[in-house]
Amino acid sequence: MAPKQKRSCASRFDALSCCILCTVVGNFLVVLAIAYYKQLQSPTNSFVMSLAVADCLVGLVVMPYSMVRTVEGCWLFGALFCRVHSSLDVMLCTASIFHLSCIAFDRYYAVCNPLVYHLKMSQGRVAFLIVVCWAVPLLISFGPIMLGLHKAGVNMVPMPPEDACVFLVNRVYAVMASLVAFYLPMGVMLAAYWKIYKAAKRQAMQISDSSKKQRHRNAMRRERKAAKTLGIIMGVFLLFWLPFFTVNIVDPFIDYSTAVEVWEFFLWLGYVNSSLNPFLYGFFNRSFRRAFMMIMGCRICLIVTLHTWTWHRPITLLPQISTIVYFV
Repeated sequence: MAPKQKRSCASRFDALSCCILCTVVGNFLVVLAIAYYKQLQSPTNSFVMSLAVADCLVGLVVMPYSMVRTVEGCWLFGALFCRVHSSLDVMLCTASIFHLSCIAFDRYYAVCNPLVYHLKMSQGRVAFLIVVCWAVPLLISFGPIMLGLHKAGVNMVPMPPEDACVFLVNRVYAVMASLVAFYLPMGVMLAAYWKIYKAAKRQAMQISDSSKKQRHRNAMRRERKAAKTLGIIMGVFLLFWLPFFTVNIVDPFIDYSTAVEVWEFFLWLGYVNSSLNPFLYGFFNRSFRRAFMMIMGCRICLIVTLHTWTWHRPITLLPQISTIVYFV
């Protein structure tokens, strides 16, 4: 390998390694914060914690092998593990997207129907939705992929070499999997966040009609923050996943003519979404930031020593803090 190629491979390896490290560490901090601090344990944060587990697993068991494939340009781990890796990839990324739609659904009820929120989002219903977020991705990934149903009838000339681990899918699987894994959750998120924004705007107008100028300015500030925050959430989600799922659903209909480099680039865009989720759903929240500062300040080490790993009684150290509300 020429020195220039070696430098290029090394730089790609460093960049992708940093992405993996951010994904694992960021999501692990979210899991740790919710597990330890009682005030963070809410219906919304149950989804956030499960989302962080899915994204952390993406960083641990999916991205490292994809990095080797991307940097080396070939698959070094055998045909069987290629299928296992592809199944894990589809399952965990789909689970991550499902959790994002559940968070949007939860926030819709909290903001638009606050009087029935605790009835609609009971512990049992939250647990059921989390099970769905894991079960449906499991069904559309391991079953079809391990049995080879995802590529039944694919006639690509020339066929990719066995050491490439190229994830080819037939038209039926491409359409159905893309609809279930991305387009339906995207529809849920768009509808929920649009209704949340409209509700926030309506509340701001009601406040401004009955209050003085200062309260009117505060209401307008909240409305602008709502629009900005919801726009960031949806913008990041669409920016990092829409290109991949657009190519995924189109490629079988254009005789698999999409270049491998394009596939790899769009796939890593999707992976980056898993590294950004802790910031969007955790780090930007004041309550989480307090918990993170305590963890990073090693206060948690003292807690573990004093309480001898009392997992069954969550430790209360923060002042009373509410769950995630994106525009407050």
